[in-house]
Amino acid sequence: MIKFVLFLFCFASVLTLSVSESKSASVQPHAAESFSVGYIQMKTAANCSYLVVISTSCSSPKFTTDKIGITFGDANGNQVYEPRLDDPISRTFEQCSSDTFQIDGACASPICYVYLYRSGAEEGWEPESVKIYGYNSEPITFDFNTSIPNGTWYGYNLCETPSSSYQLSPQKWFMSLVLGSVLSFWP
Repeated sequence: MIKFVLFLFCFASVLTLSVSESKSASVQPHAAESFSVGYIQMKTAANCSYLVVISTSCSSPKFTTDKIGITFGDANGNQVYEPRLDDPISRTFEQCSSDTFQIDGACASPICYVYLYRSGAEEGWEPESVKIYGYNSEPITFDFNTSIPNGTWYGYNLCETPSSSYQLSPQKWFMSLVLGSVLSFWP
């Protein structure tokens, strides 16, 4: 009986590890579901300064006249929002180039999400990456290498919110149920 319980425990551990590894390896930029910058939560009154470097892909059009916005933040609800980064006069977001912006906002650390917003008639603007040098944390780079859809917040959310760390995934819940059932019959 002990061997069977140990087998189940090992099986559950392997299953959990393989599921979590496959999730982290397949992270790609995506459209934000139910994301709104209308509700910006700032935990402190202090503001911090960020250096944001957006590299435009060589696959992108020569330049864009579309309006480009950004928001990023941490798992605690601290959010930085800049509605318009573009400047057609200075020709930001040209093909094969990097543009650097200084953005002030809430003190977010560590930064775990970034979304870009594109609004305009031109198609195909393709950021290669977004690198954020932030407050009290290491710089973080988000690789895009894909065009941003029009009128949609598009990017990454790698945050593990404080409440989600206590929730069981369906696989873990099932394995806990099986293990609990087996152990309940233990003499």
